[in-house]
Amino acid sequence: MNVPTNLFMWIMACLPIIVLLLLMIKFQWGATEAAPVGLVITIVTGILFYKADIRLLASESAKGIWSALIILLIVWTAILLYQVADEAKAFLVIRNGMRKLLPNELLVVLALGWILESFLQGITGFGVPVAVGAPLLIGIGVTPVYAVIIPLLGQAWGNTFGTLAAAWDALVMSTGLEPGSPDYLAAAFWAGLFILLWNVVTGLVICWFYGKGRAVKKGLLAVLILAVIQGGGELLLTQVNTTISCFVPSCIALVVLFLIGRMKMYREEWSLSDSPIMNRHSSADETADEAPADMSLLQAFVPYILLTALTMIVLVVTPVNKFLGQLSLGFSFPETSTGYGFVNKAEACFSPLAPFTHASMFLFLASIAGILYFKRHGWIKEGGTKRVFARSVAMTMPSGIAVIGLVIMSKIMGGTGQTMVLADGIARILGKAYVILAPVVGMIGSFMTGSNMSSNILFGDFQVTTANLLHLDKAAFLGAQTAGGAIGSAISPSKIILGTTTAGILGSEGQVLKKIIPITLTTTLVIGIIVFVSVIL
Repeated sequence: MNVPTNLFMWIMACLPIIVLLLLMIKFQWGATEAAPVGLVITIVTGILFYKADIRLLASESAKGIWSALIILLIVWTAILLYQVADEAKAFLVIRNGMRKLLPNELLVVLALGWILESFLQGITGFGVPVAVGAPLLIGIGVTPVYAVIIPLLGQAWGNTFGTLAAAWDALVMSTGLEPGSPDYLAAAFWAGLFILLWNVVTGLVICWFYGKGRAVKKGLLAVLILAVIQGGGELLLTQVNTTISCFVPSCIALVVLFLIGRMKMYREEWSLSDSPIMNRHSSADETADEAPADMSLLQAFVPYILLTALTMIVLVVTPVNKFLGQLSLGFSFPETSTGYGFVNKAEACFSPLAPFTHASMFLFLASIAGILYFKRHGWIKEGGTKRVFARSVAMTMPSGIAVIGLVIMSKIMGGTGQTMVLADGIARILGKAYVILAPVVGMIGSFMTGSNMSSNILFGDFQVTTANLLHLDKAAFLGAQTAGGAIGSAISPSKIILGTTTAGILGSEGQVLKKIIPITLTTTLVIGIIVFVSVIL
């Protein structure tokens, strides 16, 4: 690669991201309006400054469209599941039932915004925790913007070893780490340690959102117990079996949460009437009459229980997974290169979609089963099924523009060398001080691609090369890379769109980013400082 890494080229590589953030945060544009602008700037900089030709742009755009369609399958099926529960008024039952089961309202918010998302991320991933969690939180009275913010934070810690360690395996593959080797175990340890820190931060931030100091004081013990189980359990299991290192602790935390609810300090009814994240205008008492009197809390959760069962059977039972995973769909792409010699290798089957093992299939089947179950009990009335499908399509369509635009933008930035220049420029300018920003590079990768797995593939080898050039421990770099990528999943526009769409506030992505970026960036920099102190001083 002969792309010049100078200040001008670096600024040009940053330009699409800077404009995107300014439009969304400063000018409060929605992703639907901001994404096309960012895409146009990416194309212009790619052609004028990175010597991309039409063939390359067409190839990367086609890859982006295909990747976006896969994401939109999850968006639509997640909205479909939401509409099924909403049509049956199951969310009202969940609100009333959870408040009886966990009288402490803060624990309910932690349960549906952090612990449930951790469990779903451990097994499913692909944005499902955000798409599912947002409407559940709205159902218990959380305001829509915070109903999106909280699951984004709650699912982030599972983005390295969750989804059965898909992102971690991608990092191992792209960097040539030998499973079981000292470097492998050291990198896994560093990643687990940093993610444990983020786990604690997540729980405390959710408490702070709910009621600042009073809520932090009330929820501190619960947060520490749950964070140690999730993050600490994952840290230990990374040295044994990375595949289940997120899933097993998240399952244990789900059970322990309800045991915490029986503790003396949490079993009494407790809430803050002035909580800034709760909508007190429509109380539970006013909506209780609308909830089906003969629907239990367990019955209201039937679609979500089916979703979990389907996911576990298909992804955990190896023979079932292998049999259903035989069919995959994908497209081949030729090799392309820029005028600077930045090469995109040919793809025999780019980003193959295995429809029967994909998260969208689990969501779709759970939705259909939910419709049949609720109709059988009379909770979905005549014409309800038609309304469910019509509303799900209507809610999905607007987000399609944003998702397609953002994903194509990320593909073109990667395919023209802009992404690599972005990271390379930071490393060259800072020298050993780059160590502090190593996790920020991982976070940028997730922000751009919407996936920690993609971030690890994109920057994993770069982190190893940089560590070797600086004569520093590559294990710490890789741990920081994937931890930063996991945290960065909370600010990924494509995941934010999943939440704003199911929460019914599409166009509010800037508000969400404005709240989350200070938290994610600060924690990521703290991780960088820890790495710096460990490997430099």
